[in-house]
Amino acid sequence: MKLRFLGGTGTVTGSRYLLSDDKHRVLVDCGMYQGVKTLRRRNWAKFPVDPSTIDAVVLTHAHIDHSGYLPALVKNGFKGKVYCTKATHELCKVLLPDAGFLQEEDAKYAFRKKFSKHEKPEPLFTEKDAWEALKHFESLHYHETFEPVKGFQVTFTPAGHILGSSCVHVHHKGADRTVVFSGDVGRQNDIIMRPPEPLQKADVLVCESTYGDRAHGETDPEAELAEIITKTAGRGGIVLLPAFAVGRAQMLLYVIHKIMGDGKIPKLPVFLNSPMAIKATEIFCKHHKEHKLNAAQCELIDEKTQFVRKVEESIKLDAVRYPCVIISASGMASGGRVLHHLKTLLPNPRNSIVFAGFQAPGTRGDALVNGAESVKIHGEYWPVKAEIHNLDSLSAHGDYNEILTWLEQGSLKPEKVYVTHGELVASDVMRKRICEKFGWDAEVPELFEEVEV
Repeated sequence: MKLRFLGGTGTVTGSRYLLSDDKHRVLVDCGMYQGVKTLRRRNWAKFPVDPSTIDAVVLTHAHIDHSGYLPALVKNGFKGKVYCTKATHELCKVLLPDAGFLQEEDAKYAFRKKFSKHEKPEPLFTEKDAWEALKHFESLHYHETFEPVKGFQVTFTPAGHILGSSCVHVHHKGADRTVVFSGDVGRQNDIIMRPPEPLQKADVLVCESTYGDRAHGETDPEAELAEIITKTAGRGGIVLLPAFAVGRAQMLLYVIHKIMGDGKIPKLPVFLNSPMAIKATEIFCKHHKEHKLNAAQCELIDEKTQFVRKVEESIKLDAVRYPCVIISASGMASGGRVLHHLKTLLPNPRNSIVFAGFQAPGTRGDALVNGAESVKIHGEYWPVKAEIHNLDSLSAHGDYNEILTWLEQGSLKPEKVYVTHGELVASDVMRKRICEKFGWDAEVPELFEEVEV
């Protein structure tokens, strides 16, 4: 059996891993590249293998950097099934069409404003392509073993990152070998998600390393957020939280309503301006048995939040000048409605922009948290006068300590560990930590490298 790294190496985006034997090919994750332009260009390159030769796709979770290339894969000839957990399937029904719609809108906007170098900018895929891809999906429960192709047995176990996220266990019956893909690994003490389930067996482990060289802050995120909101409201400003539509948006809503109910911040209007995040919140509440919040707590989020669905409502929200909290996608400020809010709010020092998770290099979020004096949005530069905050203690990724703790909780003794899904330094530091702590043979693979497993 062979494993080829088609993405997710040297970067935290574009996760794609190809497992194959003499007869079959199974792709684990099918992510889009996000971040710097050189990475985004890879989305437009010819897929490294002919999509029609891939027999099945298995997803670790719904985030676009793990699932977002699927509509393009189907568009270019993939005809097999896509396997994932029940919640991942529901979330992909929201994320993939939305991604297609946003690409179409961005292409139209670029054409109207003439800030693309292409005479007629085209989307990578459309909303229609996304719905076509969703016809290929088949969902399963955690711990339910299935065969996407003959000889490959696959099982999902909870990864604790977002709703539906999983570690993918692939056992090849002929070779009697088990490869486990960590996907994105959650926190040991997340505010709303349960911790990742310990791993018991893997001959080969593919492990993420987003925070491989960093530990999350020791500060209390609730207290930190309360202080920012209180100070901003006190000077008449607005707090904008760019948030991933799945996971972070729901966590932020819970925390904000909790500290408001506890009297730690003034009673302010709370807006969720992202149709995708609104739908994801509904799915989050429906699957409340998979996370820490009960039905009543989910209902509180729903009742206390003002959902902004229509474009006209979003435009009106840009005209608001009274203290409030706005949560809007995307989490790295790389697209979506949050860009229009940034254009309105960044030039005013009364306002605060709060990021709550990893910011990939090259994104606007990365530029802002690293002190950019201006950022380019829709072809124009906008001055940064608002206060910028980055609460990485609210990240959905386990840091290196948490991942090492998780690996120690099970009974793993892998022959080989491949450290992926991290910037080069983060991955290499994670590799060293794994070698030193466990004595396992670990390495950082290169893009398109193929290994025997």
